[in-house]
Amino acid sequence: MPPLALAPATIRTQVVLPMRFGDGYTTTARVFSFNGLVDGQEHLAFGLGGRSSPLSSSAPATVPLVRPHSECLTGDVFGSGRCDCGAQLREAVERITDSGGYLLYLRQEGRGIGLYAKIDAYALQDTGLDTYEANLALGHREDERSYLVAAQMLRALSVTDIALLSNNPDKARQLRRFGVSVSSLVPTGVHLSPANAHYLATKAQRGAHTLDVPLSAG
Repeated sequence: MPPLALAPATIRTQVVLPMRFGDGYTTTARVFSFNGLVDGQEHLAFGLGGRSSPLSSSAPATVPLVRPHSECLTGDVFGSGRCDCGAQLREAVERITDSGGYLLYLRQEGRGIGLYAKIDAYALQDTGLDTYEANLALGHREDERSYLVAAQMLRALSVTDIALLSNNPDKARQLRRFGVSVSSLVPTGVHLSPANAHYLATKAQRGAHTLDVPLSAG
């Protein structure tokens, strides 16, 4: 099946952004905003390592390491222990800085259902539903995320071939469908804790995420 045609997106602005994390890790990114993204949301790309130079500069010959990371306010900003999102974000920034590539920060809170609905889903999980069942109980799909905008962003950055930093096979399937060549799949670490063990086990068992989580964790 041929890849789906993409509406063109363009770079709106690119600026240098010094970054510092709570554990003291620092790096420098080039952050890109875009015009023409099909969902009208304000997604960002962070060029790290060898990809932090101005876009007009000659790109490195190596395939960039890319992580499409869905926004998680509770995990990324407030350090929630109910998921592994903040830990994955921190890991991704350092690994992409070391390898050269892009972090795509996608405004798809709660697997695409939004922040308030995610909090509603947490309340349902506290009654015994798992993360997917809670979404369904609220009238949503298990996962409503689309990576079409990620493909648009990569094309605007003149990136056609990537190493994908993810444990989620759906990201690779969607990106390939939208014309991105995924040359390799690079797993993230497993950030397991007592608070998120059931969540991670559910993603591995029900969402086919490539996570080495003991079945007893579910």
